[in-house]
Amino acid sequence: MAIEDNPRSREQYGAELKRRRESAGLTQEQLSQRAVMSRTHIAHIEAGRRRPDPDDARRLDQVLEGGGFFENFLPTLDGKKVAEHFAEAAELERQAVAIKEYASTLVPGFLQTPEYARDVLSSGHPAKSDEKRDSLLATRLERARLLDDFDSPKVTLLLSEAVLRQAVGGAQVMCDQLRHILALSESRRIRVHVLPFAVGSHALLAGAVKLMWFEELPPVAYVEGLKSGRIWELQGTVRELEDVYDHALGDAMSHRKSLALLRSVAEDYEHEAQREQHP
Repeated sequence: MAIEDNPRSREQYGAELKRRRESAGLTQEQLSQRAVMSRTHIAHIEAGRRRPDPDDARRLDQVLEGGGFFENFLPTLDGKKVAEHFAEAAELERQAVAIKEYASTLVPGFLQTPEYARDVLSSGHPAKSDEKRDSLLATRLERARLLDDFDSPKVTLLLSEAVLRQAVGGAQVMCDQLRHILALSESRRIRVHVLPFAVGSHALLAGAVKLMWFEELPPVAYVEGLKSGRIWELQGTVRELEDVYDHALGDAMSHRKSLALLRSVAEDYEHEAQREQHP
């Protein structure tokens, strides 16, 4: 069975795993015990939602006598491209028990206030109709429910100082946005660190990254660029991105000092908004 590098690769891979498992007369639970994997992970692979790491693939080949099939076809599944709205990354975000994210220019979507998100969605090119913008806005604001449960996911946010200084939507919008992040931080729902301009070069200058951990499945990383995104599941790559994140975090301000800076910048925006209202 040939698997090409196309959007159906993961589904084909999962279907082949299911076919060979059933041909061997094994349930998912029995295969999980023999291959030393969780049953949930096997179910996700068969459904085309996840991929095994190389060690898992080798054990699947051994148990199912795959002749190297499961290991040899792993490269076709690496770094799947995702759409602009990063639907797959958003779904993984909902499943995560821990998230560490670096934002280089914009507040992460699940932390955006309605006014901030509306201005971001209104500024893209080509221009969106009000109806399309409002539909995207509703989807983005729905992501904020990620924080409804106080205990999960654990969120660590690493912000470039540029995120604080880029006046998206104007002074009042930025004041409200930064105070929203402050409120979540002061309630201990999220943890925030700022990478100040004074640091100069740092390990994450190349762009934004989101690291996600799960209850039973291996961690993944999502790296984003202009109108594109890439999910990495290959564990060696994920670990490299974790190291890069940790290295940049070491250059950041402490949580307490970061909140003090957020508070100070929010107050500056508040004063600016007042001057605009009463020149």
